[in-house]
This record gives sequence, C-alpha cells and structure tokens, in this order.
Amino acid sequence: MFRILLVQGANMVHLGKREPEIYGTTTAAELDAMLQEHARAKGYSLEIFYTNVEGFAIDRIYQAVADGVDGLVMNPAGFNYAGYALRDCVKGSGLPYVEVHMSNVEARGIPCVVAPVALGMMFGLGLRSYELGLEAMLHILSGRARG
Repeated sequence: MFRILLVQGANMVHLGKREPEIYGTTTAAELDAMLQEHARAKGYSLEIFYTNVEGFAIDRIYQAVADGVDGLVMNPAGFNYAGYALRDCVKGSGLPYVEVHMSNVEARGIPCVVAPVALGMMFGLGLRSYELGLEAMLHILSGRARG
C-alpha cells in the first residue's frame, strides 16, 4: 500500500471561509473526508497536514522521508510567492512530488516557486485538482514499483 503525504500550505485551513468566490464553500474538513474516501477506494494511505508556517511544512516533509512515505502531493498556497526554502526541501527530499492548486494560478498571475521541482501539476479544477493530483501520484508510484 502506497503512503502519500498531502501538505496543505498557508491559508488552506480556512478553506470554505476565505474567498469563496475563488475557492468555493467546501471546508477543509469536508475536503479531507472526500480525499480520505478516495484513498480508501483506491487502496492507499493518505496523511493530510495543514500548516501556515513554511518551516513546519519543511519539517513534516523531512519527517515523511524518515517515515518511509512514498510520495508528496502539496498545495503550497501562500508559500507560492517566496517558498524557496520549501522548494529546496522538496528537491532535496527525493520524494516524488505533484503540486496542486484549486484555482488557475497561471491565469491569476501567481508565481509558483515550488513548481519547478514538481513532476506534474494539477490546477484550475477546483476540488477535483486534489483527486487528479493524487491519481497522478499513484500513477507515478505504480511506474516506480514496476521498475
């Protein structure tokens, strides 16, 4: 069973309350439940970690490496703008990484400083971006498992 860590960056804990015209009204707890159901249905283990502090995200990613987690999916959210330390962590961790964003960050002109180290990105598809990002990670991990 693959183990995937989903890191939710700055401001994501306020999902459903903050800018619903962009992010919708689904709460973080509702999204978590939806994604845990996806994990059960697809047969993988999913841990979801929220933080508003970049250093805590870095610590959690390095802990994931030590714990033997197989892949990282992340919405860096507010860390997009200046998360160079986070980018270095992801690059140095050796974990396969898929980045997700609910909104179309390109159309909104939001720089994604972590994106250059991602194997792939899903964005602009609302909550579905998460499921598709997790599916992409499963695809990546399955390919690695087959050698």
